[in-house]
Amino acid sequence: MNKKILIVDDEPSIVTLLTYNLNEAGFQVESVGSGLQALAWLRTKQADLIVMDLMLPGIDGLEAIRRIRGTQEETPIIILTAKNNELDKIIGFEIGADDYLTKPFSPRELVARIKAILRRTENGQKKVAPIETSQEIRYLGNLSLNLDRYEVQKNHQKVALTPNEYKLLVYLWDHADRVLSRERILNAVWGYDYAGQTRMVDIHISHLRDKIEDDPKNAKLILTVRGFGYEFNTKKTAE
Repeated sequence: MNKKILIVDDEPSIVTLLTYNLNEAGFQVESVGSGLQALAWLRTKQADLIVMDLMLPGIDGLEAIRRIRGTQEETPIIILTAKNNELDKIIGFEIGADDYLTKPFSPRELVARIKAILRRTENGQKKVAPIETSQEIRYLGNLSLNLDRYEVQKNHQKVALTPNEYKLLVYLWDHADRVLSRERILNAVWGYDYAGQTRMVDIHISHLRDKIEDDPKNAKLILTVRGFGYEFNTKKTAE
């Protein structure tokens, strides 16, 4: 087979397990432990497929994928995630991932998925995303959200958001004009591992308001619903 797989994961036990199983299946394997190391590796080498963990030191897997897709459109990428976090998966697909597996998973299943993706590549087929992805740009007043480029702009100027701030904004926008509890937002954006830590939602909402609201102290986009949660308001803003 002689195909080269790049594993991007900072857990030595996972890397060892995957390397063994992929070698047994006939693949060449190289590994790095961070997103920045993956970017450096890809500047001088070529992989036939990348296996990317999302929880990485430094830049996370989503940011690494976004940067990789800036220069390598066709290299297939499989996401590994330790959390059953739907929003991470959706954003991953929107910025260019081909498939995902949630830890713990069977190495045999990963091998099977890699073989299936490479068969499609060899047959000249375009990537087939497991879910429908969006290439739209959303507009709301002076704010825009480009899902394809993983980018937010305000007054035509790029807004620097952290990965979690970006995921939070996407989730709120996807559920616009509905009141969402802190618990629901927490589970959707951070996953069930953070159950009960609703203060994290309040902190990130505050940071997001500072970056996208015209007057953060008198927010018009992200409204507080006292005693319950938040609402992303598009109705009055669009008028």
